[in-house]
Amino acid sequence: MRNPFQRSYSSEELSVFDFLSKVKLFEQLSHEEMAFFLPYLYGRKYHHDEVVFFRKDPSQAVYIIKKGTISLLMDLGNTFEKLNQLHQGDSLGNNALLKGTVRAYNAVVSSSEAELYVIPHVNIMDIFENQLKIKSKMLASLSELYNEYTLNLMNVYQSYKGFFSLDKVHINF
Repeated sequence: MRNPFQRSYSSEELSVFDFLSKVKLFEQLSHEEMAFFLPYLYGRKYHHDEVVFFRKDPSQAVYIIKKGTISLLMDLGNTFEKLNQLHQGDSLGNNALLKGTVRAYNAVVSSSEAELYVIPHVNIMDIFENQLKIKSKMLASLSELYNEYTLNLMNVYQSYKGFFSLDKVHINF
């Protein structure tokens, strides 16, 4: 029997919850917890070669790819090196879950168009301030993502027999 005091959700909200539950940052959250983000989940359309954000920009939002492909690029002098390519259900700009961060890479639309959900940093911080359980779950997911990235970095470093000096990576670590 259904609890009469439990909030019911529209089919559109349930569809958004289903989508978000497949995104690493949100996978640990319940529908009730995801609902806190609904008022701040802004849809935005981008076109091919449009920049989502630049390296060293302040981290002002988390982006979730609803449709399309985003390339993560590192600028090296006058050229760009592709770090990764993200697709539907991937998130980028995840460091916006942390205070006072800047972007580590450039994010550029590589498909003909892309649709992204944008969640502003200020709204994330408001939710985190009032919903510590949500903050804990999302920061745990972020830690898992960063751990996976670090393991991948170390594997690449090993396979290329040390293409850069790791002592520069672990400053104050």
